[in-house]
Amino acid sequence: MSAIRISIPDLLLVYALLLVPLTITAVYRLGLLKSTVVAVVRMTIQLALVGLYLGFIFERNSLILNLVWLLVMLLVANSAILRSAGLTRWPIFPMTLLGIAVATLSVLAVFVLGAVAPDPLYDARYLIPLGGMLLGNCMRGNIIALERFYSGIAENEREFLSYVFMGATTTEATRGFMRNALRAALAPTVSTMTTMGIVSLPGMMTGQILGGSDPTTAITYQLAIMVAIFTSVSLGTWLNLRLSMRWAFTDRGTLRPDLRRPSHA
Repeated sequence: MSAIRISIPDLLLVYALLLVPLTITAVYRLGLLKSTVVAVVRMTIQLALVGLYLGFIFERNSLILNLVWLLVMLLVANSAILRSAGLTRWPIFPMTLLGIAVATLSVLAVFVLGAVAPDPLYDARYLIPLGGMLLGNCMRGNIIALERFYSGIAENEREFLSYVFMGATTTEATRGFMRNALRAALAPTVSTMTTMGIVSLPGMMTGQILGGSDPTTAITYQLAIMVAIFTSVSLGTWLNLRLSMRWAFTDRGTLRPDLRRPSHA
């Protein structure tokens, strides 16, 4: 059994539901009307193009094409992380790229090569969707962690500098800020795992069931991907905080003035 196809007219019917949030946004003047419309249009175009490209990738199932697509995903995600966290792209970009690459690709390798072991091992139908799920969650966690970490230090500069002036190393002076940043980044995933299966049926499990998979198989995949997601988010946020700190502070132990992007950028 395969999933029931949704036609274009049926999809337009679902899109009509957007009138509800758009109306709320307009009535209460949330300032999100234009950005919401742009986001929906971009999402539609991007997913349509990606759907066509993924069809091409799945048909070719080439190791080189798969690796190139993973690289593109990593580059785009890393750029989005720094932009959303309000940080300058250079020279932090290669540092955070290394962090999310190590966190995502190492966990993906264990998941695909060890647990699933498709034939061939680089099968695009497993490598690309699973990599996307790991990277998407890792991206969200990194945005929260980096923004919380550096904004926390900037807003509590006196507290931070008092530790530095008393002889603390940068690692020691930022320990409390890192704790808060990591907690904020990991809390959503922990909350999701706590209520999963009772409050909500997660995406991977729902998709496999709709695609005709046995519920037991769908559950094992969901359990595995949630552990993989939590691991990649934990490793990725920690790595990127540590790696970005190598450039973020001056020789005197203060934050670099050009670390954060101007608000109008």
